[in-house]
Amino acid sequence: MRIAICPGSFDPVTKGHLNIIERSAKLFDAVTVLVMVNPNKTPSFTAQERADFLRRVTGHIPNVKVDVYTGLLAEYAHNVGACTIIKGLRAVTDFEFEFQQALTNKKINPELETMFVITDPEYMYLSSSMVRQVASFGGDVTDFLPDGICKDIVERLTQGRAKE
Repeated sequence: MRIAICPGSFDPVTKGHLNIIERSAKLFDAVTVLVMVNPNKTPSFTAQERADFLRRVTGHIPNVKVDVYTGLLAEYAHNVGACTIIKGLRAVTDFEFEFQQALTNKKINPELETMFVITDPEYMYLSSSMVRQVASFGGDVTDFLPDGICKDIVERLTQGRAKE
């Protein structure tokens, strides 16, 4: 069985993330969408909330599961028998950081491959940080977020926003 991992912070999950997940699920027997916990970041949503959002938007994909992990991605991949890490690339600026991570993961787990998947053009501009910023100022983010979770995300990101 070929298992792939789509790791990320998913804070929050966007339509761009979902596009990469759906495309990955067509290539592998099983895909684990892995919410990674980065102690250097202060997320807007807890890891469990992010995992819940992901479960809600990937429920239609039978070979996808969602998990949460704090630790080294290469070790997680080894522990679950994954052969490939899938990373979405939006632009050339993403490549340098992702390439460095891929080489580090390969050094830790020599059996692990990294596959870069180019984001569909309609999502190339889209990032979680952009969604957080637009929503925090009351902007409409419905075109950026998967159906079924937009209301929950907007409510959280606009909490405490002064009413004008």
